[in-house]
Amino acid sequence: MSKMWLHRDEIEEQSELFEHFRFAADPGQSHLRIDKFLTHKLQDTSRTKIKEAADAGCILVNGQPVKANYKVKPDDQIVIMLSFPRREFEITPENIPLNIVYEDDALLVVNKPAGMVVHPAHGNYSGTLVHALMWHLKELEMFNQQDSRAGLVHRIDKDTSGLLLVAKTEKARSILGKQFYDKTTYRKYQALIWGVPEPPQGTIEGHIGRDQKYRKNMQVFPDGSYGKSAITHYRLLEDFGYISLIECQLETGRTHQIRIHMKYAGHPIFNDARYGGDEILKGTTFSKYKQFVQNCFKLLPRQALHAKELGFHHPETGKWMQFDSELPEDMQAVIRKWRSYLLGRTQF
Repeated sequence: MSKMWLHRDEIEEQSELFEHFRFAADPGQSHLRIDKFLTHKLQDTSRTKIKEAADAGCILVNGQPVKANYKVKPDDQIVIMLSFPRREFEITPENIPLNIVYEDDALLVVNKPAGMVVHPAHGNYSGTLVHALMWHLKELEMFNQQDSRAGLVHRIDKDTSGLLLVAKTEKARSILGKQFYDKTTYRKYQALIWGVPEPPQGTIEGHIGRDQKYRKNMQVFPDGSYGKSAITHYRLLEDFGYISLIECQLETGRTHQIRIHMKYAGHPIFNDARYGGDEILKGTTFSKYKQFVQNCFKLLPRQALHAKELGFHHPETGKWMQFDSELPEDMQAVIRKWRSYLLGRTQF
């Protein structure tokens, strides 16, 4: 992103600015300095660069330029303007197959495969879920504009598979977005984790915020000094000795919530490279066991996390709708291997 953020003097030399980013503050947004707010939104950008853009009049709130110490308020419309067109972020619809679980005039539910990025961003200029939605729904007004949200009211990580809800109208996006904000939706995940949780059913609580040293990572702040409140309910489904299958129900929806909460609890997600799950954390020192785990990593080359169930009230009818999805084959394959391992554990 360094190329995008020019020095203040370079910005001020330009006579024309172009919109590059647009954010809407949540209805419950607490008053927060805009440079801090944007640092959370733009992971690879420093507060210094954001301050330079603000000083040059390139950050607008509700149409007016603001300084870096401006306090973001609920429903503020924030736009970042830069000195060159947003060519690299133009979204061209792509005919990418979608696994659509349900669709009507107001919304659709899609089962996203692991490896597919949800939103276009630096390094992911094509092949995202948004590009696929732009093609599938190109006849709708909401999907023929350069809006990287494209009806999405929540998201899951690139290497997490599972159910995502997409609004097809502005009304539906507003109503469904409020349900996520009010925590009235239902989301249940399944995950493979290192170790066996004790107790087998419980709740993990701890504020989640961006890691102050590694900005792409999240961190738990148990004293609540930073970040936002996060609550994850978990239940053990199957014990494989050194790893286990659990389900997690989200009460909140923070970035990397399950991944960072399980790490905080001492049970990183199996093969989660970002949070330490791609190492052998439990088990024996025998070479056959190590090879067995490495084979499992090859079968499942991502974090073992799947958004399995999704429930919400329909934005038009108010009817409760709930969807379930099967675990993807890579997770099922690893589960089968661990079941076989348990049967013949003595050989390791």
